[in-house]
Amino acid sequence: MFLGLRTVMYPAPNLAAEKAWWESALGIEPYFDEPFYVGFNVGGYELALDPHADPAEGPMTYWGVPDVDKAVTMLIQAGATARGTVQEVGGAIRVASVVSPSGSVIGLIENPHFALPDPPPHVGEGPGR
Repeated sequence: MFLGLRTVMYPAPNLAAEKAWWESALGIEPYFDEPFYVGFNVGGYELALDPHADPAEGPMTYWGVPDVDKAVTMLIQAGATARGTVQEVGGAIRVASVVSPSGSVIGLIENPHFALPDPPPHVGEGPGR
């Protein structure tokens, strides 16, 4: 069900200041830059800034899933509790979150545009080996 980690979203009530800080810290500009969301591609993963998120809740980690509705259903059947509804956030990207029985928040993201870069070959692999 899980495809791997995809996105870490940080609350950014002062989006302009937070964006400028991350640009300086990362040495790159965001690939997506709108007043409602800023996204940086960091090594094939997304570091996101959300001006509407609550800083008291801290960052949110999203696991990639092929079908967010099925993932939510499976996790609820396994004992999790829904935390809101599945949300369409644009570009056919859908997110949701659930709370595990121990209280951990688990973010889920269905993003048909996401693709990890090809990993480098392992030592001893490659042409002529």
